Amino acid sequence: MSDHDDKNPENDPQLADKIKDSARQIWLAGLGAYTKAEEDAGKFFERLVQEGEQLETRTRGVVEKQIKTVEGRVGEVKEKATGTWDKLEHMFDQRVSGALRRLGIHRREEIEAMERRIEALESELARLRGDSPASDEEE
Repeated sequence: MSDHDDKNPENDPQLADKIKDSARQIWLAGLGAYTKAEEDAGKFFERLVQEGEQLETRTRGVVEKQIKTVEGRVGEVKEKATGTWDKLEHMFDQRVSGALRRLGIHRREEIEAMERRIEALESELARLRGDSPASDEEE
């Protein structure tokens, strides 16, 4: 029985030590791998942040340039539209004034000027007749 017990791996102290050493080495290798992965992940994260900042800087410059270009174009279009609208409004005024003149309808300024002339003539006529403003109201 003792021959059989000596060959049993469970009773071999060297084999048990080898297994313990292998288990410890596996454990240490796992810890090392975990630590390395953690360090690499931190470095990788930092590198991603740096690349993101660089991309943001480049993108911001391009976007700002595009915004300025668009703002400039909007200003140009606005100026052209305003100028075109002013020309259109002026042409419309001229056409309406011409049509009213052809129909014998005078502009307000012309009518107001005629009213002032009529009032002046009436005043002069009344003065020449010797009429007083009060006698005009009685008639």
